[in-house]
Amino acid sequence: MEQLYSQQAIARQTARIGAQISRDYTGQHLVLVVVLKGAMFFAADLARAISSDVEISIDFVRVSSYANATQSSGTVTFKTRLETDISGKHVMLVEDILDTGLTMRELHNYLEKQQPASLKLCTMFDKPCNRAVEITPDYCGFTLTGNDFIIGYGLDYAERYRNLNAVYRLDPEQLQH
Repeated sequence: MEQLYSQQAIARQTARIGAQISRDYTGQHLVLVVVLKGAMFFAADLARAISSDVEISIDFVRVSSYANATQSSGTVTFKTRLETDISGKHVMLVEDILDTGLTMRELHNYLEKQQPASLKLCTMFDKPCNRAVEITPDYCGFTLTGNDFIIGYGLDYAERYRNLNAVYRLDPEQLQH
């Protein structure tokens, strides 16, 4: 495995994003909708990086489009849905990685039907080279220039490696193990 982003680099980007969200939502209530399981690490750090001048609440959705593969299947399956009423509220969808955009498009459509006051997308990693639909994050930590499969900081391969505190490129030969 080759380290791409250190724990310190991730922390700096999270603090930067949290400061920007704090400026953009000062004095407002913001609902963070966290995409499980991968985004839970980023979301926890992000929530702590957002100023107390922003009232936040957190809810979760769980979807799947990868299963145990390294490429999206293109089919999004909802495993758990939102419990919070987001009608008329400012909502921020928090994701670990924006890849093909198919999952985010489905989630965006699902949330839009609930008529939030605003809906923004925040991702730690943006991988535009694989984009199958037109979608751009409003807040982003890192833009990936290659097509590497990355793990760590919540990102997994077959439910493994989420606990790594840095982000690594997974070598293709490791995928068979």
